[in-house]
Amino acid sequence: MAEAAPLVLTGARLPGQPGTWDIRLASGRIAGISPAASAASGGAVSGSDAGERIDLDGRFVLPGLWDEHVHFTLWSLHRRRLDLSRTRSAAEAAAVVRAHIDDYGLPTAGFLVGVGFRDAVWNDTPTRRLLDEAAPTYPVVLLSSDLHCAWLNSVAARSLGIQTGPDGLLREEAAFRVTAALDELPDAVVDSWAAEAQAAAASRGVVGIVDLEMNWNRDVWRRRAAAGQDLLRVEFGIYPRDLERAIEEGLRSGDVVDQQGLVTVGCLKVLIDGSLNTRTAYCVSPYLDPSGLPDPHGLLTVPPEALEQMLVRSSANGIAPTVHAIGDAANRVALDTFERVGIGGRIEHAQLLEDEDLARFAAQGIVASVQPRHAPDDRDVADRHWAGRTERAFRYRSLLEAGTTLAFGSDAPVSPLDPWLGISAAVFRTADERGPWHPEEAVPVADALASSARGRRGIQVGEVADLAIAELDPLTVADPVVLGTLPIAATLLGGRFTHRTF
Repeated sequence: MAEAAPLVLTGARLPGQPGTWDIRLASGRIAGISPAASAASGGAVSGSDAGERIDLDGRFVLPGLWDEHVHFTLWSLHRRRLDLSRTRSAAEAAAVVRAHIDDYGLPTAGFLVGVGFRDAVWNDTPTRRLLDEAAPTYPVVLLSSDLHCAWLNSVAARSLGIQTGPDGLLREEAAFRVTAALDELPDAVVDSWAAEAQAAAASRGVVGIVDLEMNWNRDVWRRRAAAGQDLLRVEFGIYPRDLERAIEEGLRSGDVVDQQGLVTVGCLKVLIDGSLNTRTAYCVSPYLDPSGLPDPHGLLTVPPEALEQMLVRSSANGIAPTVHAIGDAANRVALDTFERVGIGGRIEHAQLLEDEDLARFAAQGIVASVQPRHAPDDRDVADRHWAGRTERAFRYRSLLEAGTTLAFGSDAPVSPLDPWLGISAAVFRTADERGPWHPEEAVPVADALASSARGRRGIQVGEVADLAIAELDPLTVADPVVLGTLPIAATLLGGRFTHRTF
């Protein structure tokens, strides 16, 4: 990444602080912060070498935001697919498919793909026949909101060479294989859509992502970086099937792999259970309605012994591990395994936790990588399928008070790649007109911001100049809609603008 020219942001405000400030940026870092039009505090902004001066006119300067859990290529595709997130039944989802075909016709190639359905709260049951009647001659694949379930019509199943039962549903690994098949588009097409998604993320103050796309992601991001896509920092994940390849190629967490210095090696990600909507999250107590499920407790997809071997192998070779665990039983397995191996790491999601496991995150050095928007999005699913246990679900305040480091993300496309939606959900515990769901787990806004900015609480001299410039002070916003849609006037990455509206 080319070094940004010196720059002075004048007339800036800092959240929660009085007065206005001048902020000097040089060599990609914050070189000085001083009261407006003052040379105090080592922040001189005058002189021929101070750089261009840009008046922020009282806008608020914040640390740039990270999305700690995305599936970026899938998100880039998702933004162009049929949205089923508002459907309230299988019949309605099929009707939306039929109406889309009637209004827009069929794609000239590939599949008609719908996304975002939540069958866990439907009162009817998906069937293959229902989709066949909506689209009798064209392949249709619908992906659930959590990406752990796919609903296919007969033409799609035949096209993919797979078999489904009368419900047309595939879960877990079978669903993941379908998703991968749908993503087989020309690199140039997908990369152009990824560039659009990066620009959209930058417009919301995002400076970096942890990309947990289920493929060999190093080469994807190297290609994009070489083509000039430079709006985000990217840490890419590695999955168990590619662990030995990563070790053989000498990759270690934190290594830079592109010439611009924006793409780095992230974590090994191991999925050990399913999801709530699909009712495959591995739980201590059985689901209240286990009909149609492979196991009433959900699925433990990786035995503890195998997980231990992966954690030992990855950590011994400098690749930090992260474990997908949603159910309380899965989180117990993950914590126990980290403890046996004697290393820290991350747990992705941590949606349902036993009381006695709360303190273990901080004690064992485990970061809780959580997605706050999932709490209000999944409240109806949780109330229905985790009834009697929801006081132990999405326990962000409890984790925080136990000393746990929280890292906020979206799991896009499960929820949109927009940190402000997650911040608002964490603070207000709602995403619609209803009141807060389990408000005792609400997080103070300052902590929500820090959890979205890799722990940064405000800006400091010497830090990398990854910044977001907001029109409002987020610390003073008292409305969930306003906080979730907070206007971002500009974003800077290493001191250069990646988004600007003024």
